[in-house]
Amino acid sequence: MKNLILIIAITLLASCQQEKIGYVDNVKLMDEFQQKIDVESKFKVKADALAKTRDSISQAFQSEAQAFQAKAQKMSQSKAQEEYAAMQQRGQMIGQQLQQQDQQLQMEGQTEMDSIVSKVKEEIKAYGVTNGYSYILGGGDGGSVLYGKDANDLTDEIVKILNDKYKK
Repeated sequence: MKNLILIIAITLLASCQQEKIGYVDNVKLMDEFQQKIDVESKFKVKADALAKTRDSISQAFQSEAQAFQAKAQKMSQSKAQEEYAAMQQRGQMIGQQLQQQDQQLQMEGQTEMDSIVSKVKEEIKAYGVTNGYSYILGGGDGGSVLYGKDANDLTDEIVKILNDKYKK
């Protein structure tokens, strides 16, 4: 009889100490987080503007190069080579400037996305602590959750919290 009570007590104690585990679909979370959507839109507008600038500069330079070719036929060979070298150097400088602008835009975008990822991680951690989770795993593409019960999927709750805080 004492052994039976001891076994029941151990079983009850073990079931009370079961870890609370949930998971988040990282891809869905980031796809539905409004701040991330807004940042992507903002950088798409900037990238489109940069592309338009690049195209107009390229067209202007191309027109200038065509005009130079017509003019170069009337110049002496040494003078034509000299002006061609200067034009080529100017083209390289323009290319470098455009490349620097591209890189700067990419770095700005990456910095903002890193900030968003940090914010998401902090919110997931806070949610876990507040709601008594021992573990919250990451799912989705490249995540560590291959299967999870829908009841353990915290994605929608965390997206709602993030979007509500972002609106404020």
